[in-house]
Amino acid sequence: MSKNTGISFFEKYLTVWVAFCMAAGILIGKFLPAIPEFLGKLEYANVSIPVAILIWLMIYPMMMKVDFKSVKYVGKNPKGLFVTWVTNWLIKPFTMFGIAWLFFYVIFKNLIPADLAKDYLAGAVLLGAAPCTAMVFVWSHLTKGNPAYTVVQVATNDLIILVAFVPIVKLLLGISNIHVPWDTLFLSVVLFVVIPLTGGVLTRAHMLKTKGADYFENVFLPKFSNTTIAGLLLTLVIIFSFQGETILNNPIHIGLIAVPLILQTVLIFFIAYLAARALKLPHDVAAPASMIGASNFFELAVAVAIALFGTTSPVALVTIVGVLVEVPVMLALVGLANRTTHWFNEKTL
Repeated sequence: MSKNTGISFFEKYLTVWVAFCMAAGILIGKFLPAIPEFLGKLEYANVSIPVAILIWLMIYPMMMKVDFKSVKYVGKNPKGLFVTWVTNWLIKPFTMFGIAWLFFYVIFKNLIPADLAKDYLAGAVLLGAAPCTAMVFVWSHLTKGNPAYTVVQVATNDLIILVAFVPIVKLLLGISNIHVPWDTLFLSVVLFVVIPLTGGVLTRAHMLKTKGADYFENVFLPKFSNTTIAGLLLTLVIIFSFQGETILNNPIHIGLIAVPLILQTVLIFFIAYLAARALKLPHDVAAPASMIGASNFFELAVAVAIALFGTTSPVALVTIVGVLVEVPVMLALVGLANRTTHWFNEKTL
C-alpha cells in the first residue's frame, strides 16, 4: 500500500462537499434548466454518457489499488475472510432490505407516499448489495489495520461482486415488485465494474513492470488521489440538477432516507466486529473486516441506479444520500474501533 493511505481533506469533509454539490445542482436545475436538458440528451442505451465517464473516473483509480495476486493467500488465516464474506453477501443485502422496508413502508408510512417508498427501497437494495471497495483502505489505515490482509479482503470482495451482485439485486428487487431485465443488470456490472477493473489491473501490471512498486505506490497512485472525489462531486452536481424538483418538493425525505441507511451501517459493523471478537481475531484484522461490510461501494450503487432507473429517479437519490452519510458515520465507527482495541487479542496475523 501507498504511504499516503490516510483520509484526505476532501474525503474527510465529503459530506460538506456533497451538500454543496446538492445545492449547486438544485440551483442549476432551477435557474439554468438548459444545462440538464442538454445533458439529458447525451445518452446511449439509457445510460448517461457524461455520468458514465465520470463514474469511470471514480472507479478506475480505486481498481489500480487492488492487488489481485494477493488472492493466492486466501487459505492463510481464513477466519477474517469468512467474516467479511458472510457479512457482505449473506447478511448485509438482506438486513438492508428489511430495515429499509420497515422504515419506508411502516414507520414513515404517513410521510412517504407508497410509490416513492418503492423507489427508495430499490435504492437501498443497490447500496446493500455493494459492499465497499476503495475506502476500506482508508478505514483500515485509520484503525491500524493489517494492510496485507486488507488487500486480500478487498481483492476477494471485488471478485465476489462480479458474480453475486446481479443475482442478489435481481432477487431483492423482485421481492420489492420492481422488475429489471437481467441484461441491463449485467450491462451495468460490465460497464461499471468489469471495464474499470480490467483497466486498473492492466495499468497496475504495466506500471509495476516498467517503474517498480515504489514509484507506483508513492508517485503514480497519488496523482489520482483527487480524481475519484472530483469525479464523484461532478456526478452529484449533474444528478442533483436533474433531481432538483423532487428534492424541493420533498426536502424532509433526505433525512428520512438517511435514518435506515445509518442504522444499517452501524448494525453491520457490530455484526462483523463482534463475530471477529468471538472468533478471537486480532484487532488489525477485525477492524477492516467490519469496515468493508459497514461502508458501501456507493460509486457502483449510483452508477447502477442511473443505468436502471435514470438520473431523475428517486432510486438514484437514495444512493446519493448514501454518499452523504457515509463518511461521518464511518469516521464515528473508526473512533469506536480505535477505543475498543482491548476487546481483541493483540497478536497480529
